[in-house]
Amino acid sequence: MNRNWLYVLLSGLVEILWVTGLKHAGNVWEWLGTLLAIVVSFYLIIEAAKRLPVGTVYAVFTGIGTAGTVVTEMLVFGEPFNLMKVLLIGVLLAGVIGLKLVTVESAEPNKEVTN
Repeated sequence: MNRNWLYVLLSGLVEILWVTGLKHAGNVWEWLGTLLAIVVSFYLIIEAAKRLPVGTVYAVFTGIGTAGTVVTEMLVFGEPFNLMKVLLIGVLLAGVIGLKLVTVESAEPNKEVTN
C-alpha cells in the first residue's frame, strides 16, 4: 500500500471519530476534538485526492466511514444488531474493495485544468 492509500485509510478512520463526535459530543472539549478530527480527516483526504482518482478515493473514504460508524455504534454505544444492516454494509465494503482493486494508479499526480 502506498502512502496515498494510507492517507485514505487514515482519513476514513478519523471520519469515524468525527461522525461519532457529532452525535455524542457533550462538552466543549469533545466538540473541539470533533472539530480537530474533521480538519485532520479532510486534510488527509485532500492530500490523497491530489494523487489518486477522486471518485475512487471518495468512495473508499465514505465506505470506511460508513461501515466503521455503524460497527462503532453497535459495539461501543449499544446500537441493536440488525442483520440486514450488516449485510448491506458488507455489500458496500465489497464495492469499495472492488473499486480499489480495479483502480489504475498513474505515475503522475493529477494536473490542474486551466483555461
